[in-house]
Amino acid sequence: MPPSVGRPALRWPALGFWRLALLSLAALVLSSHAAKLGQRDFKPLSSKAINTLVSSPDPVRNIDPHNPASHLSKILIPRPPDTENNTIVREYIVSTLKKLKWHIEEDSFNDTTPYGVKRFTNIIATRDPKAPRRVIFVGATDSAAPCAFMLDLAEALDPLLDERQERLENGEEDDEDVAETTLQLVFFDGEEAYKQWTATDSIYGARHLAHKWSTTYIAPNAKRRLLPASETELGTIEHLILLDLLGAPNPTILSSFVDTAWLFDSMVAAEKRLAQSGAFVYGKEGVETKEKFTSFFTPREGIYGFGGIEDDHIPFLRLGVSVLHVIANPFPRVWHKLQDDASALDIPTMRRWNLILRVFMAEYLNLQPSTSSRDVDDDAPRIQRSATELFSIDPGEA
Repeated sequence: MPPSVGRPALRWPALGFWRLALLSLAALVLSSHAAKLGQRDFKPLSSKAINTLVSSPDPVRNIDPHNPASHLSKILIPRPPDTENNTIVREYIVSTLKKLKWHIEEDSFNDTTPYGVKRFTNIIATRDPKAPRRVIFVGATDSAAPCAFMLDLAEALDPLLDERQERLENGEEDDEDVAETTLQLVFFDGEEAYKQWTATDSIYGARHLAHKWSTTYIAPNAKRRLLPASETELGTIEHLILLDLLGAPNPTILSSFVDTAWLFDSMVAAEKRLAQSGAFVYGKEGVETKEKFTSFFTPREGIYGFGGIEDDHIPFLRLGVSVLHVIANPFPRVWHKLQDDASALDIPTMRRWNLILRVFMAEYLNLQPSTSSRDVDDDAPRIQRSATELFSIDPGEA
């Protein structure tokens, strides 16, 4: 496949009327979600619970490019859309998630590219397809490390989701709204441009699925249609979390959008508590120490986002979906170069991403990673979103 041209940054000032319309739409969506779900916050996990997530499953095993059986090794092969290698990777991802008994949908379609009609297939894996709400992790099948992180996340949280379901059925779950939110993983095909990044030569899978979900209506009697604005599949999405260009050392992650700034803060807080617990130190001599710890994230100033980069989230963003975009910016130095192979990936960095995502999503879904009946750290600040603002609450002031 010919090399593709780099994706552009979003030029918000140049969008004129569309920018104002999009911001107005976002405000309406935020107000609608606040009315439907009320206040939502992250309850920080205890150190005991964090240690459980750190230790099991092994956060290195499946992101080690030197281990031929790792998720990363299985995915890290040349895999353009509509090729045999692409099929091999897709079948591996599907088989891995089927072992966990997740519901799998393979969304196949044809689209016209600069080099003729190609066949694309998105993978949609859902923990509980009957759940009325879902939080979606998104990766592109041409982005190997984030796809491996997503598989690790599914394996780490799967038994905890079973336990949460048991608590819900026994009437032991404090927040039923959270307990009825399922985890969904989407692996998009055809993210990169074939020739030059344009509106029609890029993000093939994302464009197709956003349109499909926005025009697929839920049966009126379905349990999943509990939210007033969830008539379509698109309306059942709480947040879409996109992982891209992750795995190289020393990434810089910025907050892109105001409405998910509180989620960005929650991910930053998860990383900080992991560092304080010593979770980033491993190996015989310790690959990282607390003294050497440097955050992946650039702290926010106020509530403003920097705008964003064109990626798989754009079709969903334009339809009003709340997006957290986790992407290295600037891009890794090897991006779109021949050196962009396993040697560009850093195991300590990828291990840290696995741990951050485990803690972040366990707190989002109110999971309890240890045997204690209450694995919440009451001394840690809670990251909270109210109906009107984004802020952090100190427990002593609550």
